[in-house]
Amino acid sequence: MQYQEISSLAKRVKENVAKVIIGREEQMDLILTAMISGGHVLLEDVPGTGKTMMARSMAKSLECAFARVQFTPDLLPADITGMNVYQPGEGKFEFMPGPVFTNILLADEINRATPRTQSALLECMEEKQVTDSGVTRRLPPPFMVIATQNPVETQGTFPLPEAQLDRFLMRLSMGYPEGEEALQLMERFIRSSPIEEISAVAGQQEICDAQKIYVQCDVSKPVMEYIAALCQETRDQKLVQLGVSPRGMLALLRASQAYAAIQGRDYVIPDDVKKLAVPVLAHRVILRGLYGKSGENEKFIHEILERVPAPTEAAQ
Repeated sequence: MQYQEISSLAKRVKENVAKVIIGREEQMDLILTAMISGGHVLLEDVPGTGKTMMARSMAKSLECAFARVQFTPDLLPADITGMNVYQPGEGKFEFMPGPVFTNILLADEINRATPRTQSALLECMEEKQVTDSGVTRRLPPPFMVIATQNPVETQGTFPLPEAQLDRFLMRLSMGYPEGEEALQLMERFIRSSPIEEISAVAGQQEICDAQKIYVQCDVSKPVMEYIAALCQETRDQKLVQLGVSPRGMLALLRASQAYAAIQGRDYVIPDDVKKLAVPVLAHRVILRGLYGKSGENEKFIHEILERVPAPTEAAQ
């Protein structure tokens, strides 16, 4: 598989998802970028904007195992990762895998579960494995978590801690349909839900192959210096309580490589970094007195993009 094949793969998936989701091509690009780079996505928006529908459509477009978990306050860690169950007939314990043993896990309304249950995903998302009773079990590749949450409703919810947010490669928002999009949406769903009619257009092995190829995408030294400068700028401001970590910097690097591959290129340009800076970095920053206000974080990253000069061809 080469870069043009990765671009073709992304195009097939987007066209298939577009049979269900109106518009939102940018969000599709970013979710595919996260998938190819081995990252996870947090879809954060008000209820009814199509977060779960987007996740389900993406999963159905790929010939991968899919599991959906509705996060609730009474959900336990073992309900996600699995548990050892005693088998009287054999006189021993047998591990029963949880829904996390899949390729794409939809963690619906993740902030409704307690912090104890949320933390069950930490090892899964970072190391792509589950450790239970001293035994480590690898998750099947590819593995991706698509989580949703409602940022407005706070009653009965538990905000994701910084360590959990840092595990997500991107935080995205669906937004409301506007103008013609709203009319198309009603026409498409007036008789039935089109998600039941779509089928897979890409195989599991294609995703695994793309994950091996994209890392060969070239990143010049000036572009790497640009990424480092953007991340450093988030730590040098008095308004910032917590800046972008080295993991966040590497996440921006990997995402830029995957995004370039989706565009059919074997090299990263500064515009790739600019495109991904807000979804990759904004949720990793904590501003003093503004915790939980994602809009302010995004505005802060936009200001940094305007302030830090991007490398030019002449400079290279």
